[in-house]
Amino acid sequence: MKNLLESLNQQFESFFKDANQQAELGNKAAGARARKTSLTIEKAMKEFRKTSLSVSNK
Repeated sequence: MKNLLESLNQQFESFFKDANQQAELGNKAAGARARKTSLTIEKAMKEFRKTSLSVSNK
């Protein structure tokens, strides 16, 4: 669970960095990276939900 949380934290940092570059500087490549990272975050959040439920059901 700790590894998953650390991974999510890194992905969120990457997402915010790229999203801000797109919003503030109009960097189109950063926008593409942010969208790609958002899909990775979505998958990781689903994994977090599964893991969280299994831990709480013990």
